[in-house]
Amino acid sequence: MNYVAPWWLPGGNLQTIWPALYARRVFGPHPQYRRERWDTPDGDFIDVDFLDPAPDRTRPLLVLFHGLEGSSRSHYAEAFADWAREQGWAYAVPHFRGCSGELNRAPRAYHSGDFEEIDWVLRRLRGERAGPLLAVGISLGGNALMRWAEEMGEQAHPVANAVASVCSPIDLAAGGWAIGRGFNRLVYTRMFLNTMKPKALQKLAQHPGLFDQSALLAARDLYEFDNVFTAPLHGFRSTEDYWGRASARPHLHQIRIPALVVNARNDPFVPAWCLPQGHEVGPHVTLWQPAHGGHVGFPQGPLPGHVRTLPDAVGGWLAQAAGR
Repeated sequence: MNYVAPWWLPGGNLQTIWPALYARRVFGPHPQYRRERWDTPDGDFIDVDFLDPAPDRTRPLLVLFHGLEGSSRSHYAEAFADWAREQGWAYAVPHFRGCSGELNRAPRAYHSGDFEEIDWVLRRLRGERAGPLLAVGISLGGNALMRWAEEMGEQAHPVANAVASVCSPIDLAAGGWAIGRGFNRLVYTRMFLNTMKPKALQKLAQHPGLFDQSALLAARDLYEFDNVFTAPLHGFRSTEDYWGRASARPHLHQIRIPALVVNARNDPFVPAWCLPQGHEVGPHVTLWQPAHGGHVGFPQGPLPGHVRTLPDAVGGWLAQAAGR
């Protein structure tokens, strides 16, 4: 990926914040979605948004797994929807539990290594389509998607033709360290906790005694939040156990389908020093590590810029991989 940032938007933080708030997301009509609610095997539900109108079932399907506290209305989700519309592809955004605008029912939420949920979603979508299935995960969703590909190994072939992760914290400990310091702690950590804490408290009201309310209210970073909420609710002993077992980076060599891993080297969430090198991944994995782009930014063009550069590049790679 030969990405060059516009001169008017220097640095990883500006390339992260501006695109999310102000850049143009689509070149065509604003995406319209049709929502389906799926009952999960454990008695809960997820909501899946499909781009409307949908092409016939023989056309390729692009599935996007969103990032932390994201949705089908995130800037990157709408940009990928616009790309899929241009290609005549079907497009789906499965929401992680609690991210579709309605609190889920079960005493759990979602996490960075939730590959079992990814597997259930992809297999159901695979059963409904006759054409190629391609999946892209953004940030948290990308780490979970890579964990799925790693865990499945050869068994991923019947389900997905190719996968891609974008700006994913594939080393969760390094990402947690980065987002918990300085400007990142003041801006990004605060932004995430402003939505995550209220949802966690709603979950506690649903299931009294689920976790320590005072400890959650005292959490000032994602490490502390994960220690109180994310880790114990999803079967991990602690934040260290969660971050260690859920990280995709140590297992990239296990992937057996075409996989693209995209990380800007100036991403404020994912330090460049933690990114994998070519000799650390298997032959099925392609690494793109441009110098600029920020976290799911990659803005392009004159003010106010647009965010279609990323879908164009990643979608093009997936299309080529599907045709192999």
